[in-house]
Amino acid sequence: MPLTETMPDSRRAATVVVWRLLDGKPGHENQTLGLVNALAELLPVEVHDLPAIGGWRAWLALLLGRCPQAAVLPDPDLIIGAGHATHMDMLACRRARGGRAVVLMRPSLPRNWFDLCVIPAHDGVTASARVLISQGVLNHLRPVADMLPGTGLILVGGPSAHYGWDQDALCTQVGAIAAGDARRWTVATSRRTPAATVAALQSLSLDNLEIVPSANTVPGWLATQLAPAPRVWVTEDSVSMLYEALTAGAACGVLPVPRVRAGRVSGGVEVLLKDGIVTSFADWQGGQPLVPPRIPFDEAARCARWIRQQWFAR
Repeated sequence: MPLTETMPDSRRAATVVVWRLLDGKPGHENQTLGLVNALAELLPVEVHDLPAIGGWRAWLALLLGRCPQAAVLPDPDLIIGAGHATHMDMLACRRARGGRAVVLMRPSLPRNWFDLCVIPAHDGVTASARVLISQGVLNHLRPVADMLPGTGLILVGGPSAHYGWDQDALCTQVGAIAAGDARRWTVATSRRTPAATVAALQSLSLDNLEIVPSANTVPGWLATQLAPAPRVWVTEDSVSMLYEALTAGAACGVLPVPRVRAGRVSGGVEVLLKDGIVTSFADWQGGQPLVPPRIPFDEAARCARWIRQQWFAR
């Protein structure tokens, strides 16, 4: 059943109605999509996507007990959102129509205002009756049984507030991977990748290396490449991609990027390395192979199981 399909009234009593608040940011919507898809594997769900109005309009809606964007929808059992722009809308909708509010990532408002907060471990928040700690942010990737042997993916990010950039070191690492592992490698760049780095990667003359600039891809392309890839290397700055690759069941390696400053995100990567969930480039060069997660890495499914057990056990 498509997630947006409406069920007849005769089935609605056995259905969990989910309102998904959207702020227009693909990264946030990817997280909530992951959770609703995982819920759909456990429960009959009816999902409705609502735009967040945000700002003073959301505050006014909360004060007045209104949810104008959902006037004709059935009352929700769950209201799910990610991103600061959705927080007030979630509370306004809950006050107006009931249901439980589930916020992904640490909210900008007091956590006890929500029924459940799913917060990445790197934020340093303590678990509680209202707080579920996740390894990284949720995503919509699902474990893949049939991967494509003889292929691999290298995901390249770019400089950010927390990370600098070393183009020469990156090209050396990518070249070493392609030379040391004869499989067919696809190198996917991101919007943050400097144009000079894209050109430098394209100049690497290795037959088993294909460079795909982000400008040459369409929405959803990366997910179709990531899902069946048995081995994936990710630059350290692209943490969300690292968690998506782990969720798909890939054996993952981390390419080091100069750190501007230590922070929560880099701390999360250190935990993955320490626990042996991912492999550093230095360890791989020393002979340590990339291995898939020993335990399935599926945080969206774990969160969905918690929600079913706590609120919808029948």
